[in-house]
Amino acid sequence: MDVEQTAAQENELLQLVTFAIGEEEYGIDILRVQEIIRTMDITKVPNSPPAVEGVINLRGKVIPVIDLRKRFSMEPRPHDSQTRIVVIAIHGMIIGFVVDGVSEVLRIQSNTVEPPPPVVSGIESEYIKGVGKLGERLLILLDLDKLISSEEVHTAR
Repeated sequence: MDVEQTAAQENELLQLVTFAIGEEEYGIDILRVQEIIRTMDITKVPNSPPAVEGVINLRGKVIPVIDLRKRFSMEPRPHDSQTRIVVIAIHGMIIGFVVDGVSEVLRIQSNTVEPPPPVVSGIESEYIKGVGKLGERLLILLDLDKLISSEEVHTAR
């Protein structure tokens, strides 16, 4: 790789959708996000993995919904007016993630992202792509492909 390509990658803008789970702020690539919706009735699926909240009917499509609080082994919290379902494309499927609230769409320079430390807020670092620095704020960038295995997705169907 030549110097120009390296410089271009370091100045690459990342577009992220940011959301909160507890006190932490997370970001995912905006291109993976299909839509963000308010919570709706979630139908429980028997014998599904613990993090799978159930399924929803979104305009005629049955979509599995995963509670990220459960996925990250955090205390459950009742849904409120800020709770959202972030609908994303993952492993060739559409899936929803329950989050405490969606914050904003951000553009950050890729050179402000550092590799993940071994442990961040008790979340296994394998789910984390990096940590973005935004002034005094830290934004945990999630690796969606590692966050949910394809087996879990298919079990939730």
